[in-house]
Amino acid sequence: MNRLLTVACGLAISVGGMGAAEAAPSLPLAQPKAANLARMRAESLNGGLASYRAAACMYETGGSSCLISKSDQGFLFSFRGGSPGWELQSPPSPTLETRVLVSKNGERILAVPYNGPIP
Repeated sequence: MNRLLTVACGLAISVGGMGAAEAAPSLPLAQPKAANLARMRAESLNGGLASYRAAACMYETGGSSCLISKSDQGFLFSFRGGSPGWELQSPPSPTLETRVLVSKNGERILAVPYNGPIP
């Protein structure tokens, strides 16, 4: 009886998990790497974490909300940032905008087309 119960529970867990896996959209493996690299470049350019925080979208897996385009050229991210805590202000008041192009394998910064005041 215990063995039957164990098999039934295992089957229920594996079948239940299948729906969750299918519901989540899959990202190219390079996209989370690219987002992390882009965010870290912005942090470096803007004084480090003591002085700068990127928008929350750059902390999402793959930075999907900040992804402007995905092409043969790579991943282009555009996001705002500012001093630590800027998103908690009411209203949020970012001071900088950054655009970063990362290679399609997510391993190299190809360009930083813009890093400066919000236009």
